[in-house]
Amino acid sequence: MSLCAQNKPDDIVGYYLNEDPFSGAISQIYIYNAGNDTYEGIVIWVNEESRKKYEGLVFLKEMIFNTKENEWQNAAMIYPGKKGNFKAFMRLEKDGRLRVRGYWGISAFGKTLYWPREEKSRNEKIKHP
Repeated sequence: MSLCAQNKPDDIVGYYLNEDPFSGAISQIYIYNAGNDTYEGIVIWVNEESRKKYEGLVFLKEMIFNTKENEWQNAAMIYPGKKGNFKAFMRLEKDGRLRVRGYWGISAFGKTLYWPREEKSRNEKIKHP
């Protein structure tokens, strides 16, 4: 558990670099405020030509900020090529990375990833909020 200062809900908004835990492919995602106190994530860029079809995919929905826990929770995520949705919760680390815990069922049976923040889009063709 990180000992971070209290975040504001929109602190999560921005670009992040992700390494796919199943394939090793690299992608950039953008997390944005979708309104109604929820956040979504869209795939902006992928490094593998065979995965370019996923650019523009909103893969993360319904995430909310829990002030008491100082984290974003209840995210519904889809993974292209896998059946069903999985859940996730996220927390900003002191070093600026986003700690992402994704899981099916209960969080004990999941995987933790760290997404470094990036300053700008790697793909200007993908429009997002």
